[in-house]
Amino acid sequence: MIIALMTMIGPFTIDSYLPSFPAIEAEFNISRALLSQSLGFYLAAFALATLIFGPLTDRLGRRPVILISLLFYIAASIGCALANDYSTFLIYRILQGTAAAGGLVAGRAIIRDVYSPQDAHHALSRIMMLFAVAPAIAPVIGGWLHDLFGWHSVFYFLAIYSILIFFLVFFHIPETLSHTDRQSLHPVKVARVYGHTLMHHRFQALIFMVAFYFSGLFLYIAGAPTVIFDFLKLESSDFAFMFFPLVAGLIFGSWLSSRLAHRWAITRTIKLALTLMLIGSFFNVLQALWLTPMLITSFIPLSLYTTGIGIAMPAMTVLALDCFPRNRGTASALQGFVQMMANALIASLAVPLLDQLPGHLALGQFLLLVCALLLWWRLPKISN
Repeated sequence: MIIALMTMIGPFTIDSYLPSFPAIEAEFNISRALLSQSLGFYLAAFALATLIFGPLTDRLGRRPVILISLLFYIAASIGCALANDYSTFLIYRILQGTAAAGGLVAGRAIIRDVYSPQDAHHALSRIMMLFAVAPAIAPVIGGWLHDLFGWHSVFYFLAIYSILIFFLVFFHIPETLSHTDRQSLHPVKVARVYGHTLMHHRFQALIFMVAFYFSGLFLYIAGAPTVIFDFLKLESSDFAFMFFPLVAGLIFGSWLSSRLAHRWAITRTIKLALTLMLIGSFFNVLQALWLTPMLITSFIPLSLYTTGIGIAMPAMTVLALDCFPRNRGTASALQGFVQMMANALIASLAVPLLDQLPGHLALGQFLLLVCALLLWWRLPKISN
């Protein structure tokens, strides 16, 4: 439960300030495209920081990395709230991204430290169910706080939430990395481990596959202000209408994945997930090209897509971490790096290019999923 609450910091940081985009743009006198860069820079910083936190969790342990990164995250969130110009705001967003990476990397490693592969799949599915709630409630909470107290209050909320997580971890999470499994922090040895992961073709295929299909969803998360304000002509308090259907799919998919963990082989579970994603993406393209943008027609196909993601993510994480049983922190870091860097590119480059028309976003999602399917088709032919 505590690990799940901690992983919710990431989507809270991404989604809670989306309803405040128009107000932040007006206060800092910047464009929508420029403000979107604050999301891209956050994700890029998150991605790069995972490469540092990975070896640290394998050497120092999971617990100290979580506690220290949470302290830095709290300070960065307060800095965002107090920023009086866009440059300062952007710097603190980068610091937020750097600090938020520690909990994600260490949290995944903790789960795999204490559970067998099947039980880890089950546990990660349960975590995914709670994690999936965050994208639904984050913009709703952000919208309420914005309407009541202004956009600065959103970042004070993030700081308060992180303080609560800090104390939960401090009092209830033990260290799960044994002293015999601690790895060296010598630069040569760290470089050798990362070099091994880069040369492990199966591991690379798995983490890039996750990055591709999740990027198909992130197109709509990063493009939510455009979808809500421009395509559907809704207000800042209406973000729930978009995010609730998406998250319902993630929660249902995660629940189903946990049920299948001890009944189906992992590969069979992933095939089901990819099939659902393909059907959802295909119908999303059809409705986006042929129908006038409406809530129901826009988000039913996306709910099917997120159901597939909810089924696939826990299984894919177990497969990836098991490629390096003695370096799970580093493996988790590289998986996080690739996924977050892909999200950063989506937010910074793809969304500004594709958010002119609903059909462009839908086609972008479909192409990203095709890339994931090609990697899955190649996976049996890829050796370690």
